[in-house]
Amino acid sequence: MDTGCPRLPDTVLFEIFLYLDHADVLSVGLVCQQWRAVARDEFLWKELFYRYYRVSRDVPRHPGAVSWYDEFQRLYDTIPCVEVQALKEHNDQVLHLSFSHSGCLFASCSKDCTVKIWSNELDISLQHSSNMRPYNWSYTQFSQFNSDDSLLLVSGVFVGPHNSSSGEIAVISMENFTLLSRVRNKPYDVFGCWLNETNLISGNLHRIGRITSCSVLWLNNAFQGIESENVNVVKRLFKIQNLNASTIRTVMVADCSRYDSPDLLLDYEEQLAASSSCPVFDLGSDSEEEEAKPKLPPEPAVQELPDAGGVPAEHGLQQLFDDIMEGRVRPAMTETELETKVAELFVRNRTKPPEPNLLPTDSNSKTKYLIFTTGCLTYSPHQIGIKRILPHQMTTAGPVLGEERRSDEFFDSLDHVIDIHGHIIGMGLSPDHRYLYVNSRAWPRDCVISDPMQPPPIAEEIDLHVFDLKTMKEVKRALRAHRAYTPNEECFFIFLDVSRDFVASGAEDRHGYIWDRHYNICLAKLQHDNVVNSVAFSPVEQELLLTASDDTTIKVWRSPRAVRIRQARRPRPRKLLFSWLMNQKS
Repeated sequence: MDTGCPRLPDTVLFEIFLYLDHADVLSVGLVCQQWRAVARDEFLWKELFYRYYRVSRDVPRHPGAVSWYDEFQRLYDTIPCVEVQALKEHNDQVLHLSFSHSGCLFASCSKDCTVKIWSNELDISLQHSSNMRPYNWSYTQFSQFNSDDSLLLVSGVFVGPHNSSSGEIAVISMENFTLLSRVRNKPYDVFGCWLNETNLISGNLHRIGRITSCSVLWLNNAFQGIESENVNVVKRLFKIQNLNASTIRTVMVADCSRYDSPDLLLDYEEQLAASSSCPVFDLGSDSEEEEAKPKLPPEPAVQELPDAGGVPAEHGLQQLFDDIMEGRVRPAMTETELETKVAELFVRNRTKPPEPNLLPTDSNSKTKYLIFTTGCLTYSPHQIGIKRILPHQMTTAGPVLGEERRSDEFFDSLDHVIDIHGHIIGMGLSPDHRYLYVNSRAWPRDCVISDPMQPPPIAEEIDLHVFDLKTMKEVKRALRAHRAYTPNEECFFIFLDVSRDFVASGAEDRHGYIWDRHYNICLAKLQHDNVVNSVAFSPVEQELLLTASDDTTIKVWRSPRAVRIRQARRPRPRKLLFSWLMNQKS
């Protein structure tokens, strides 16, 4: 059939494609049979894809894609970039969003001190709201559903005596929205997380000196008021020393048993990278001093003190005191340097060694990783600590203080440390728990920290790093597009989320952002009127995304394809009924 559309040379068609937006290209391909044939030309669509999205030609096609035409259509048609609803039930900044695993519910936390439960139906509606002010909370900041969606963990800031602020975790039943238990959480930005269906992890902080402290991570039973008379409801998991005003924050749990069946493998650049098994690596330091340091042996180990010379810690501490008293320490140490040096020497022979062979070898392993932000140079979080949780540690049964410790195992060591060389402001796991995504704001290159209370200035650009938790290596280059403006002392967490194919994050520039995980390209900017604090993909429908902002709204975004499908499903009035209504008006 002649459509009246003249056949253009392929080269001309290709140049036209380059200047048309997605909708024009696809609609023309559907209307005109001649163009439709060209639209199915794999060579043309491959060239268009690489040039339009500015993807490096070293990047292969998505492993799940059937053709370049379908891949171009996927990136145009399945990105949740169409605003379909704005939820305005909160009356203050909305800080966090979390979906239930079934995708039927989601929770929101806000500076208005409520946690709201929403029903994710055709149109999202509010199902329940819990006000936490009667429990002396200042605001709610984080929530997480347990694995069977029967319980909701809610984390908030608790106002204690003399207006001191700490954290508290509440557990709410999803059956009748009753409050089951409350657990103290210090500092409040530990947030807390579920370890399994009925046990959650909280933190506590004990000051040892002005800039030295000890973080204790606790395992808590969610049903404390019910079971406390019969069984233990709390057990100490780990006790970790903090140096230079650092603390453990932002805990989360990764399930190692899911590593061998990832949703998406990010391995095309990994094959080109040189293999490295160093347990501690630095993403930002290119200084000559760092390059001159000898490589550490490829096993997790507590960082050694320089010039220790193998001297036992007790002898080293005594030697330090003798040197100070006799004036042999040159130049003179500041009070801060002295405290750090003493703490390092004290902890050296009083720390339980790390678990051997951190990387999981058994695909059926029940081992889990506890992941958290920490540091060693300053109070701003600049390292990621990883500690293995063994199966016998995943219950509150046994002694409250955990297994009996020897005097030389007073502290627990970290099994793995990742140095980000910047201020960490967000973390999120891929759905298969294989990859860890980290938002950070970089420090200046070659910066030197002489005072732990004065961290380096941080960049406005946010880097989104990706780490493979199976190999403990960084994969891909850092994603960039989003920005933040607050200085170190005012810096706050910006929550990100990861779906099967996409990763999304908030930002301080009044936008949410979406990237493609495979191609490492930014696909969409989602507009708000203020800072975007949190994003959340539906776990069962990645074409649905929520964004939460300081503008007090939660916006609901769907893909163009999902919008068309949902509009087609909406019932339309029958013609006879419509005619009758029009006649009644006349």
